[in-house]
Amino acid sequence: MCDHEIQDISSCECLYRILETIVNLQQQEKPNHCFKGCDKPYLGPEENFTCYNTRPISLYNCNTGTKWSFPYSINNVPGTSTVFRVESLDNCCCTCRVLQEVTENGSTTYNSTDDFFTINLDCVSAIQCYADTYVDLC
Repeated sequence: MCDHEIQDISSCECLYRILETIVNLQQQEKPNHCFKGCDKPYLGPEENFTCYNTRPISLYNCNTGTKWSFPYSINNVPGTSTVFRVESLDNCCCTCRVLQEVTENGSTTYNSTDDFFTINLDCVSAIQCYADTYVDLC
């Protein structure tokens, strides 16, 4: 981690494998395996529950230990978020969609944005996963 000299998957394999599981689940491309936590093999509270399409995450900066945050804009209203949807992986590069977090009456939902970023996983020390949810991606 935090080694900017190494640029192959071996330097970020732990994070890569977890994020790969999340991407595959979101795309429904991989058969279920027995995992727990962030790499739970299905979205939602039960394996056959199909109304979830996203496992929101936060990424922690390996140098400061703080959550990465990125700007977004919805209907020309700017904001900043620390919650993302993993869209794709390419070796140690992870492309994420910024999600707008909305909390009302103690319930948290997420709005999709059209804002994306790509981060080198060597800059990430930890991943935090949130409850699986449905995000309208249109």
